[in-house]
Amino acid sequence: MEEESEDGGNLRVEVPIEDNEVEELREELRKAKEASENATNKMKYLMADFDNYRKQMERQLASRVESIKAELLLKFLNIRDDYRRALTVAEQSKSEPVVIEGLGGIMKNIDSLLLSEGVVEIETLGTPFDPNVHDAVAYSASDIAENTVTSEIRKGYMLNGKVLRPSLVEISKKIVRNSVSDSNIQSDTTNQGD
Repeated sequence: MEEESEDGGNLRVEVPIEDNEVEELREELRKAKEASENATNKMKYLMADFDNYRKQMERQLASRVESIKAELLLKFLNIRDDYRRALTVAEQSKSEPVVIEGLGGIMKNIDSLLLSEGVVEIETLGTPFDPNVHDAVAYSASDIAENTVTSEIRKGYMLNGKVLRPSLVEISKKIVRNSVSDSNIQSDTTNQGD
C-alpha cells in the first residue's frame, strides 16, 4: 500500500500478510481459473453440439425437399405418359398436322422440364436385366442372352442417381429342351403309326 508524504513523495507502507492468507488467495484463484476453464470447455462442447444439430437439420431438410421434389416429378411423369398416349392416338388417327406439331412441341417442353430437374431415362432395350432399375413383367423365348431386356413396356427414370420410377420390361428366357424326352416322344409317335 502506498501513501503520499507531506512533501509529495510516495511512502511505502508494508502491511504484513500472513502466509495463510496468501495460500487461501492462491487457492481461490486456482478454483476460479478451474471454474472458468470448465465453463469455457462446456461452452465449446455446446457450440459443437449445436453446429452438429444444425448440420443434421440441414441434411434432413434437404432430404425432405428432395423427397417432395421426387413425388412431384413422379406425378409429372404420369401426366407425360398419358400425354404420350394421346399424341400417339392423334398421330394414328391422322389428325391435322398442325395439331400433331403443337402437341409434339408441348411434349418437348415437358421433356425439357424433366431434364432440367435432373430426370433421365433408364436405358433398357438390349441391356442385361437389373432388378435395381427394371421390373420384369413378362418373359419371351429368344435366341439372345438370357435375362436381356427385349421390350420396354413403360419407361423408367432416374433422379440424381436414384430410381424415380423403375422400367417395366420384358426379358428373354432360354427354352431348355430335354433331348432325351423329345426323342422318346418322337419315337413313340412313330411306333404308334406302325
